[in-house]
Amino acid sequence: MSDALKHECGIAMVRLLKPLQYYKEKYGTAFYGINKMYLLMEKQHNRGQDGAGFASIKFNVNPGTRYISRVRSNKSQPIQDIFGQINQRLNGVLEENPDKINDVAWQEENMPYIGNLFLGHVRYGTFGRNSIESVHPFLRQSNWKHQNLIVAGNFNMTNSKQLLEDLVELGQHPKEFTDTVTVMEKIGHFLEDEVSELYLKAKEAGYNKKDASPFIEEHLDLQNVLKRSSKNWDGGYAMAGLVGHGDAFVFRDPSGIRPTYYYQDEEVVVVASERPVIQTVFNVDIEKVQELERGHALIIKKNGGTTVEQILEQKPKKACSFERIYFSRGSDASIYEERKNLGKLVFPQVLKSINNDITHSVFSYIPNTAETSFYGMTEAAEDILNQQKTAKILAGGKALSAEQVTEILSERPRFEKIAIKDAKLRTFIADDNSRDDLVAHVYDVTYGVVKPTDNLVIIDDSIVRGTTLKKSIIKILDRLQPKKIIVVSSAPQIRYPDCYGIDMAKIGDFIAFKAALELLKDTNQYHIVDEVYQKSIAQRGNPDSEIVNYVKEIYAPFTDEEISNKTAEMLKTSEINAEVEVIYQSVENLHKACPDNLGDWYFTGDYPTDGGHRVVNEAFINFYEGNDKRAY
Repeated sequence: MSDALKHECGIAMVRLLKPLQYYKEKYGTAFYGINKMYLLMEKQHNRGQDGAGFASIKFNVNPGTRYISRVRSNKSQPIQDIFGQINQRLNGVLEENPDKINDVAWQEENMPYIGNLFLGHVRYGTFGRNSIESVHPFLRQSNWKHQNLIVAGNFNMTNSKQLLEDLVELGQHPKEFTDTVTVMEKIGHFLEDEVSELYLKAKEAGYNKKDASPFIEEHLDLQNVLKRSSKNWDGGYAMAGLVGHGDAFVFRDPSGIRPTYYYQDEEVVVVASERPVIQTVFNVDIEKVQELERGHALIIKKNGGTTVEQILEQKPKKACSFERIYFSRGSDASIYEERKNLGKLVFPQVLKSINNDITHSVFSYIPNTAETSFYGMTEAAEDILNQQKTAKILAGGKALSAEQVTEILSERPRFEKIAIKDAKLRTFIADDNSRDDLVAHVYDVTYGVVKPTDNLVIIDDSIVRGTTLKKSIIKILDRLQPKKIIVVSSAPQIRYPDCYGIDMAKIGDFIAFKAALELLKDTNQYHIVDEVYQKSIAQRGNPDSEIVNYVKEIYAPFTDEEISNKTAEMLKTSEINAEVEVIYQSVENLHKACPDNLGDWYFTGDYPTDGGHRVVNEAFINFYEGNDKRAY
């Protein structure tokens, strides 16, 4: 993805099912859980680099002993920073108490971060500030163990304002207006309700106040708490929470938008946002890692009992396809194959663009995350070339000499490493005045492999804003003096804003949207923009379920190819000598490549939740009125 694009977050949870002494004896350290958390978080650093947080809970410690530990960081390398702080604290305690280095019971009672239950989070800030206060996990404190709540998630709610108003109606006064705080306070409110009801039952059964606590812990119904809390939630989410006494949950939205995977054996229960992370860190087979069902919660009781419970009625599965195209690590077996298929399926369009002339075409990719799709494209190119070679040999028959056959067979598609990113330079320079010049030097190119008679085919994950392509990449590629530059997107045209955790909130930023507007001007149909605005304004205030995505009418007069051609025209500046063409994946082929992740609202405008239609409505109104702000 040549444009800088951020994704919300990643989560990690570890619940140790054995006493800490067990891990000391088997693995040589009581820090087993902390070490595994470090690996789970570091291997998900691709999901968030604006901040990271870690929390732990220890069971059965004496009153007056700190049993919850939390550390957060928003420094430039936040994961390393928080675990550096943890190691420093642990080493400091052991240096002061060298005789306790093998005393696990003492360590559990006296050392921070050691515990039985751990929650970690990596964050990209798409909502709220990047201050330390915005970094997960969030903590809701109480003197009652079972009313302490720690929450972290990979999510975005479309109706944060409504959720805030709901809290006010419940008599609360939230300290912040972010979806994380409102969600945590909503869960916290119904957790308190549940605890209060159980306390009354305990009193009726003859328990005194002290003995009521174990009763409450045993009977606390997190399934009921989550059902009541999430009643009005609208968004994509994978929500994780720890209750102070030791219960835990992970809850996934009813459309399955955000990913969640888990694994359990006799030693641990582990949760992460990505499957191969669990496979690698715990060395387990792919079949043993389960995907959490949409609308369900994984609930882990303090006693170690683990169940998967339905919380909300399931909606059609609309798992985010961008997870497969770009965000998730490509080491997942299914994702790797799907990304290759994206490259294969888009190749027929490429072949048409180069007039079947593979011999005079050079194939490459930008950025490195597009490499897997590139492999798929190379396989398709090799298959086509082999067909062409076979046809030549059959056509020539016995008239071909051995040398001629050898020459035909020696033809190879030309796959080259054309662009190399300079790791010391970054494409998201803050100073706009100097950014354009700096961004033009982010990539180095390989000279000498492209001839003036060649087509240069470059595959990218997706084209969002087109800014880096226009200001940097196409200019750099043009230095190689190809006949034609063909930019291939393994994703379809991004036409609509995301509101479930990807940093694509402003519709006016998208190059496909800008291309459609230019086409409306060219064809004297710009009045459609005014009509869509009037329709959008007219439905403001309607229930979300009644809002129609009229923005589709902006694109309706044109074919995908017309929008692609206009995009290419807009990306080619006056100093570019080569012909420029842009090719996008089709939505149909996207679904063929990624059949289990059919979430495609950013391409089609078909949002999986009612709140999504309100967001696109507001995003268009903001664009039309010139308001440079988010729609949610």
